Amino acid sequence: MYDKLAMHYDHFVDWKSRLAFEMPFIQEQLALLPGEPENLKLMDTASGTGQHAIALARLGYQVSASDLYPQMLNIANTNALAADVNIRLKTAGFGNIAEAFPGESFDVVLCLGNSLPHVKSLADLQHTLQDFAALMAPNALLLLQQRNFDAVMRARNRFMEPQSQQTADQEWLFFRFYDFEPNGTIQFSILTLTRKPGSRWEISLTSTHLLPILFADMQNALEMAGFEQLRFYGNLKGEAFDPAQSGDLIVVARKAK
Repeated sequence: MYDKLAMHYDHFVDWKSRLAFEMPFIQEQLALLPGEPENLKLMDTASGTGQHAIALARLGYQVSASDLYPQMLNIANTNALAADVNIRLKTAGFGNIAEAFPGESFDVVLCLGNSLPHVKSLADLQHTLQDFAALMAPNALLLLQQRNFDAVMRARNRFMEPQSQQTADQEWLFFRFYDFEPNGTIQFSILTLTRKPGSRWEISLTSTHLLPILFADMQNALEMAGFEQLRFYGNLKGEAFDPAQSGDLIVVARKAK
């Protein structure tokens, strides 16, 4: 899915608004770490086109980023060069990131967006969290963001708000929807329409499968992977997590010393 979506991804997301909303909370958590930003090593997993990584590098942190899709990292590299920041980029998927950065130890591991539910099973989730832990120094910070699937699976709403973007020479429309599968997974699809002025719409459909990670399963997997001091929020504004109402599940945790 994301290899095909890569060329449109920075139009799919309103990064200016998203970063303005999310970065204050992220910065607040990072400020709790001892040491100045230039002495702290951050790993942004499933980094996509690198927008969070770039924002963090601008704050002075030593930022590395990984993603399963080289198409995403190619755009991330272009974005980083345009922003005049230095980010180490490596192609690596969940479960293989520590192997891609052998012998390294990070003070922070981030997994933002709804990336983590792309694991295929709870066993795969456990392996992924252990991979994150292998990247981290003792007492390092873990910050995760995903949809609140307790609410999603209860409501079972198929369609999300459409998104649009327009420039002087291009227009994009994105329609996102879920198909709830009998085996408990979700097929997530994005219908993308693009056109230039005076031209017909070009239409493409991309899909992937998600594992709806419920709160109880997430908490259990984190504890089994050796994380402690678990805190849960309902969004990156820092509001309290409500399994019935929150849009997101945000996890802030520390690797055991």
